[in-house]
Amino acid sequence: MIAKNQARLRRARKTRAKIAELKSVRLSVHRTNSHIYAQVISSCGSKVLAAASSLEPEVRKELTSGSNVGAATVIGKLIAERAQKAGIEQVAFDRGGFQYHGRVKALAEAAREAGLKF
Repeated sequence: MIAKNQARLRRARKTRAKIAELKSVRLSVHRTNSHIYAQVISSCGSKVLAAASSLEPEVRKELTSGSNVGAATVIGKLIAERAQKAGIEQVAFDRGGFQYHGRVKALAEAAREAGLKF
């Protein structure tokens, strides 16, 4: 039987392979039990163009918890602002093997509302 994390990483590899074929900038999301992280990564995959997480001091001031839908919404808006500041409008969404549900979905919808297209 495959461990849960290994199965998630296998799904993530498949997603990254499809995005690599598109040669598109990707919005990568990672969540833990305590926090949520988002990065905009270049098409070659070697450079982080923008990043946001619930660990940042200015974000933590306005959050009660880094592991809820509210935190994911704040991070989604923040990553979209930072990506646009870096001149990025279009990205491919990489959910990192996580189910498109709850915090991952909230982050994606907040980023879309803030102007990021995917």
